[in-house]
Amino acid sequence: MIVSVVGHELMVKTREGKVLKLSLADNTKVSVLSTLSLNHIKKGSFVGVTAIQAGPGTPLRAREVHIFPESMRGTGEGHYDWDLEPGSSMTNANVDAIVTANNGKILTLSYKEGSQKIIVPEGVPIITISSGDKSLLTAGAQIFVVSQQNSDGNLMASRILVGKDGIAPPM
Repeated sequence: MIVSVVGHELMVKTREGKVLKLSLADNTKVSVLSTLSLNHIKKGSFVGVTAIQAGPGTPLRAREVHIFPESMRGTGEGHYDWDLEPGSSMTNANVDAIVTANNGKILTLSYKEGSQKIIVPEGVPIITISSGDKSLLTAGAQIFVVSQQNSDGNLMASRILVGKDGIAPPM
């Protein structure tokens, strides 16, 4: 969440409650997150799915799904560890198959190195990403930030996703 905005600096509060300073570059990309429904996921969509595995050998269960716009197809493609919660992963991939299951859907996602089957229960947040601008960066806004640490130790935001209408970015 954004605590304050002063010039090219944001003070943000992390999920853990720590306050950090982030610098904004002239080319920092700002996007807006909007809510969709499970029915918006179509075969051929490029999606990102944050998921958790309950135990060894159990299926991945989605915690959230974001449907990328076509202009972002290929962003972060693959399957890798994620920091939403212990044991979570992120899969950014193409939807190859959708099977209706009890209380949700099972997605088969394919990426260059492989594929994953992920259960998406009803009620899991489904969002999409659209273009935004820095005017969205206001105190109280819920955000997700992609940043890197500069050689001076400061954090520089390269991309900021802002929740629309009170949406907290679920990833």
